[in-house]
Amino acid sequence: MTGLDAIVVGQVARDLVLLVDEVPGPSGTAPVRCRRELLGGKGANQAVGLAQLGVRVGLLGVVGEDEVGDRLLGRARSDGIDVAPVLRRPDTPSALIVDVVDARARWRYLEDIPEATLLSEADVTGAAEVLRAARAVVVQLQQPLPAALAATRHARDAGRLVVLDGAPDDPDGSAELLSRADVLRADAREAGLLLGGDPPKDADAGLRAGRELAARGPALVAVEVAGEGNAFVWPGGELFVPLSETPTVDSTGAGDAFVAAVTAGLLRDDPYPRLARYAVAAAGATVGHPGGRPALTPQAIEAQLARIPER
Repeated sequence: MTGLDAIVVGQVARDLVLLVDEVPGPSGTAPVRCRRELLGGKGANQAVGLAQLGVRVGLLGVVGEDEVGDRLLGRARSDGIDVAPVLRRPDTPSALIVDVVDARARWRYLEDIPEATLLSEADVTGAAEVLRAARAVVVQLQQPLPAALAATRHARDAGRLVVLDGAPDDPDGSAELLSRADVLRADAREAGLLLGGDPPKDADAGLRAGRELAARGPALVAVEVAGEGNAFVWPGGELFVPLSETPTVDSTGAGDAFVAAVTAGLLRDDPYPRLARYAVAAAGATVGHPGGRPALTPQAIEAQLARIPER
């Protein structure tokens, strides 16, 4: 595992994406216009995005010892992801997420995520050598708090870049997490949870939220303002980047592509303003198709960069 640029700590799941015109009511039916079955889960999506961006990436997560788990790991390998750290849990079905998206880009998730498919503190401790060897450790905060804390501790103690995505399930754990982080990305709802208030509604509120969160430890904070854009705050600077002008089919996975692009940019030592636009472009390149799997080709990102309004 030496030589990896990044390791993603997070969820691995089978994604079943169904695109319909309208979600039926009780006892109703609807034809499916598009069906996709994918390697998914936030951790796997971020690892796929990093691999597409040329980052040598590994994945630390859990799948069952079942046929679905076999297929998920095979798909990840074909994507160029090192899956040696992934744990196989016996007598546990691999996680399943059904993403039902209507013609107005409104999604509904049906999730079967057995508790055993979440990482434990012991799982993360067992992978400490892997975490310490990577240049960057990306931690998805939908995982249980003890696991997330263990990952950030191992990474920080080894002097690695620590990227946090989301908000912990236990707000009491956010102080230590943020104090050990180099980067925090939070969507609007997560920013509200972390700050104990309402989600930011405009650019000024997003930048204000970013400054408050940066004061807790991270050198770079990115906060979503839903439907508007993303606020970025770093030492001595800040920037609000509007969303690209792209029709949305499904917003699933946009945040995962965003996190992948931020991490890749930091590994390249990109200046923060360039990195910020690059991350928003990566998110824009993901919303135009159903499902959360990124499609981060250089051409797609360049096309999105041209669609981001200047401020």
